[in-house]
Amino acid sequence: MKFMSANLETLRELYQHQLRMLLSTEQQIVEALPKMIEKATDTQLKQAFQSHLQETNVHVTRLQNILREETRDVEAETCKVLKALVTEAEDMIKDAKDDAVRDAALIAAAQRVEHYEIAVYGAVRQWAVILGKNQQAALLDQTIKEEGHADHLLTEIASRINVEADKAA
Repeated sequence: MKFMSANLETLRELYQHQLRMLLSTEQQIVEALPKMIEKATDTQLKQAFQSHLQETNVHVTRLQNILREETRDVEAETCKVLKALVTEAEDMIKDAKDDAVRDAALIAAAQRVEHYEIAVYGAVRQWAVILGKNQQAALLDQTIKEEGHADHLLTEIASRINVEADKAA
């Protein structure tokens, strides 16, 4: 198994590579969220997804600004993990016949993405600190907090939706 396709010899190169992958992640989320909004039936869930779509657009801009500062280039590096998570989510949503079950599947899929983002942003933020990029680290930390908030909101919605999905059985 090939670990990485890029020739990464320094922490700075790894940092920049992961920033490009995060950009791809956020761009893929911007594409996926409108479909999730359309498939969601719960009003609060739809609103949470709509709000997170706006927030994700800010994350894209934030990453583009960091990359522009770092490399003068804002080209994304395709995040294969996000592609797989989106495909898995599409399969779960397609297979769910009941509205509450579909909403529960949407929440589970969204939380998988949030947890992945929090993990990657956490590593990248730490590298920014090590590299002396304190302003970038602060911006990355802000994104981590926003992703964490989205995750907590989804957990709150799930506590209600999952009960409804169980009743569908």
